[in-house]
Amino acid sequence: MGKTIRQRVTIKASPHEVYEALMDEKKHAEFTEGVARISRKEGGRFSISDGEIEGKNLELVPDKKIVQTWRYSDWPEGHFSTVSFSLEEVEKGTRLVFLQTDVPDDKYEDIKQGWKDYYWGPLKEVLEQA
Repeated sequence: MGKTIRQRVTIKASPHEVYEALMDEKKHAEFTEGVARISRKEGGRFSISDGEIEGKNLELVPDKKIVQTWRYSDWPEGHFSTVSFSLEEVEKGTRLVFLQTDVPDDKYEDIKQGWKDYYWGPLKEVLEQA
């Protein structure tokens, strides 16, 4: 149905700090610079980047794993991808292993680069200066 994005990044912060940055509305808004409404419950919904992205929490393991459905506003109606963030403590902080499946072919390159530009870079900037 679509392509898969795999990325890995090491962030000089604890798994707890990374998890909270992704799941806490205020912290998420701080590094993405967009309004975030995020349920912290499995089955709960979220809306981020001023409503441009929405989805649902499928699996939440505090400080270890987040699995969600994601849908960008310009995607075909009803098309969702699945994203997973796996967090592992390493000597220099946290290794975040990211996987996104079912990305529409025509959006793949933009989204692949977007994770680096709008997530990993700003996330490191905010967490590593703390």
